[in-house]
Amino acid sequence: MNAAEAEPVAQVLVVDDEKPLAGIVAAYLSREGYRTRLAYTGPDAVAAAQEHAPDVVILDLGLPGMDGVEVCRTIRTFSDCYIIMVTAREDEVDKLIGLTVGADDYMTKPFSMRELVARVQTVLRRPRTPTTSRRPMEEPPRILGDLRVDVAGREVHLAGVLIDLTPTEFDILATLTSRPKLAFSRRQILDLVWGEGWTGDDHVIDVHVAHLRQKLGDDSTTPRYVRTVRGVGYRVGQG
Repeated sequence: MNAAEAEPVAQVLVVDDEKPLAGIVAAYLSREGYRTRLAYTGPDAVAAAQEHAPDVVILDLGLPGMDGVEVCRTIRTFSDCYIIMVTAREDEVDKLIGLTVGADDYMTKPFSMRELVARVQTVLRRPRTPTTSRRPMEEPPRILGDLRVDVAGREVHLAGVLIDLTPTEFDILATLTSRPKLAFSRRQILDLVWGEGWTGDDHVIDVHVAHLRQKLGDDSTTPRYVRTVRGVGYRVGQG
């Protein structure tokens, strides 16, 4: 492959008000071949994301000017980049709250640089748009009642209305609809969506499913589209 055909280098925006740590993270990712940028406040993070369109944002929860949750929520209004939330707090709610506003993953400080790189590599392996080589084999949309899942185009419509899902929410729904009669365990979903090397808490799936249900107007007690299989995990309903 010549230089003109080489895949573009992924851009990573590192956001942390601890400047020495942010610099170390950026330097390590740069050595791994990523293009990195830094932001130290919430407003600066939003501005950098708008201007430079990063592929991945590593986003600290505690930021001056605008906290990480609000930054995540704002970025989600104009970008489907992958967002990895970072928190120094041990409380489980603090770990998961970012995921309810569209983050794809989370990490708790302190973390190893090797683990961080592995997380970045994992999210970047998940395609957001179909590749040219796959288009001839693209499958027809999956229909479940009023729900239409276009895997090739990575779009979801409910009663004809386009539903704005994050990349992770779409990937979970695409996984469940790939085999409608199968109940997927949380571990299976993690392996298929995050990759087999992912080592985080499998209850991250529950947070994403809750947000997915909210966007689909699904009642968790009597869901039509994403059903809980007690003791196992999740499967799709018939709409």
